[in-house]
Amino acid sequence: MKGDQPGGPIRWRMHVPVPPERVFEALNTDAGRASFWAESAVERDGRIEFRFPNGERCEAAVLDRDPPRLLALEYFGSPVRFELAPDGRGGTDLLLTHEGVASDEWGEVHAGWLNVLFPLKARVAHGVDLRNRDPERSWDRGYADP
Repeated sequence: MKGDQPGGPIRWRMHVPVPPERVFEALNTDAGRASFWAESAVERDGRIEFRFPNGERCEAAVLDRDPPRLLALEYFGSPVRFELAPDGRGGTDLLLTHEGVASDEWGEVHAGWLNVLFPLKARVAHGVDLRNRDPERSWDRGYADP
């Protein structure tokens, strides 16, 4: 977001033209997360195991959940919040905040959240999966493609 600086919080705002309940369902359910974010993202006992096409895994603890307005995770070791608010016209204003990202990783993580947010919007608003699902063309190989 305008004014974000390396070492500080990463913030992204996005408007999604569907109600907060639909956005929250995509973020909060195993099937929802697997439809736009990871190959699988199964929650057990308050922990989500993300598995990505390149073989990478991440176990994320659920820090807070207040349907349909808030989901907070410890993701790759630092807190991430998805705050959802109705826009007054049937859509959702989403604010993502990721704190505690190391300065030397900040630029990559800042850009990387777009590889989550745009596929989320495409899935819930248009039923489209933007991911290429090719481990040879993944983020860690320099592709801006989820």
